[in-house]
Amino acid sequence: MKTIFKSILTAASLTLLASSAHAATSLEDLLAEVKKNRVSEARINKQREAEFQSARADKQALLRKGKAELKAEKARGDRLQKAFADNEVKLAEKEVELTTATGTLGEMFGVVRQASAEAYGQISTSIVSAEFPGRGAFLKRMSEESKGLPNIKELEDLWFALQTEMTESGQVSRFTTEVVSLDGGSQQQEVVRIGTFNLIGEQGYLVYDDQNEMVQPLGRQPDSFQTSTAQALQSATSGLVPFYADPSKGGILSLLKEKATMEERYHAGGTVGYTITVMLFIGLIIGLYKVITLTLVGGKMKSQLKNIDNPSSSNPLGRILQIYSENKTADAESLELKLDEAILKELPRIESGINIIKIFAAIAPLLGLLGTVIGMIATFQQITLFGTGDPKLMAGSISMALVTTALGIIAALPLLLTHSIVAGRSKSIIHILDEQTAGIIATHAETEKA
Repeated sequence: MKTIFKSILTAASLTLLASSAHAATSLEDLLAEVKKNRVSEARINKQREAEFQSARADKQALLRKGKAELKAEKARGDRLQKAFADNEVKLAEKEVELTTATGTLGEMFGVVRQASAEAYGQISTSIVSAEFPGRGAFLKRMSEESKGLPNIKELEDLWFALQTEMTESGQVSRFTTEVVSLDGGSQQQEVVRIGTFNLIGEQGYLVYDDQNEMVQPLGRQPDSFQTSTAQALQSATSGLVPFYADPSKGGILSLLKEKATMEERYHAGGTVGYTITVMLFIGLIIGLYKVITLTLVGGKMKSQLKNIDNPSSSNPLGRILQIYSENKTADAESLELKLDEAILKELPRIESGINIIKIFAAIAPLLGLLGTVIGMIATFQQITLFGTGDPKLMAGSISMALVTTALGIIAALPLLLTHSIVAGRSKSIIHILDEQTAGIIATHAETEKA
């Protein structure tokens, strides 16, 4: 503010001087005016010097004050540094005293922390935590605490947690908890806990998800004979109930999620497996049809044997007897030719479809081998592209190779058995025809000789 005021005053003085110089009309007047202005400027400059000296004194006072504060802070810093050094020495001495005082207890406290970590890992994943949630929180805190010493209560809690786990591992308990279903819903259910091994609910075997702290059904239940024992145990109130327990605490049951069902194994065969299945069903249908028809024909022929004098056209033997009746007057050789011709006409009806069953029985294993070759080719291609680091990449192709072979053998066995049955029945019918034909010819030849 003072600086602005002095600037304004100086400008006004110069302006006045200029106006006076302009107004002077002679050198005397001009000299008088200059002297007058000189006095004014001297007064102004003296005033400015006084103000400068005053400001200088203020600045020096501030400088002296700042130096005093700096000196005080340096002294304070020296004191704090000395106090810090003293505290470091005292802290080192106290640590030595603590180490001496604890003695072998230090090792015990390390063992306690290690035991807490191991106990937390065991208890947090145990199915007992489904019945008693939150019991491992203090164990986690003790295992993560790197400084400080556990007190008597914490040691007792550790012992109590371990004792509880051991006690509950040998008990069968019932409790109610929330069970999360596979579709995302949840409901309160009564759950049976078998020690630390398995959980049983309304859906069968249950698993405990320690990450989310929830109980949910097993993704894929075991076979019916195992789940039936679980349901019996879940509904039982007393007595001894047989039960299939998982000694691995859910490890074996978890593997069931990856275990392929019979349907999945069948579909692993792909197109080749489907073709073998179609051939099997067609062969069995043909075989069943032939067994039924040949059985009926055999029954009619047995009835015809009891009544040879009245031949019927509904069975092969009756039709051959009719031909004999029509050619009784012919010689033996002509009659033999006629009867052989009649038998040849009957053979296609009797043997129709048998060769198809035989062909299917022979082709099925060959198709299985074809599927094996295709699967191995795909396996080697995957090995070429991805290497052998992950066996799962090759599992699908190997499954196809093995499944098709098994399907081919499975299809061939019943087809061969069916072919044997059908061929045996057809041969028995043909044998009867040949036998009766030979008898007829022999009788006719004897009659001619007589």
